[in-house]
Amino acid sequence: MQKAIQFFQDGGPFMFVNLFWLAVALAVAVERIITLMFRFNLNAGPFMEQVTKLVLTGNVDRAVKLCSAAPNAPLARVVRAGLTRANRGEVEVARAVEEALAETTPQVQARLPWLWSLANVATLVGLIGTIFGLIGTFQAFGNVPAEQKQALLSAGISKAMNNTAFALSIAVLCILFHLFLTSYARGMVDAVELHALRLENLLARRAAGETPGLDGEPREP
Repeated sequence: MQKAIQFFQDGGPFMFVNLFWLAVALAVAVERIITLMFRFNLNAGPFMEQVTKLVLTGNVDRAVKLCSAAPNAPLARVVRAGLTRANRGEVEVARAVEEALAETTPQVQARLPWLWSLANVATLVGLIGTIFGLIGTFQAFGNVPAEQKQALLSAGISKAMNNTAFALSIAVLCILFHLFLTSYARGMVDAVELHALRLENLLARRAAGETPGLDGEPREP
């Protein structure tokens, strides 16, 4: 702890500016992790299997209630939107699904671009701290005795390097969070789009009098 305090003190005021951006980045990352992995998380396979069984047995209302049991999950919201239009034709189902996708996709991807921007901001703030540290050091050179210049130069370089190291550490952390969370969100959106398409096909075949199986292949009545 003492070394960390000394590290920040040696780095100067821009270290505390970057400490604020680090706190913002961690808050964004934690909020997205909680939202994507807990609030929005839904085991798509078993969920869609149960929805399919209910639709095939004519229990569309029960399927809607099943979706309502997970109101935060994007998949459940999109599927529910399609099921509530199940008796209004393929066009209405498709429109409802597209509208629900357009509504939920931005919510899944919300604030993820902030992490990349915060990485750039932290790097630039660290660069400013580095430059100001070096400028202050060289400006003070003319006002101190020769025997103190070595200590002054060492302190100035330490201040500059501390800013650089801290800024780059924040940038790397933000980029790693961005890569992981963006990939996770993209996978979630892809899964929702895939199951939404399967739901549309299921309801279209049901309306046409077919009885598709759980694998999506039509079977004879």
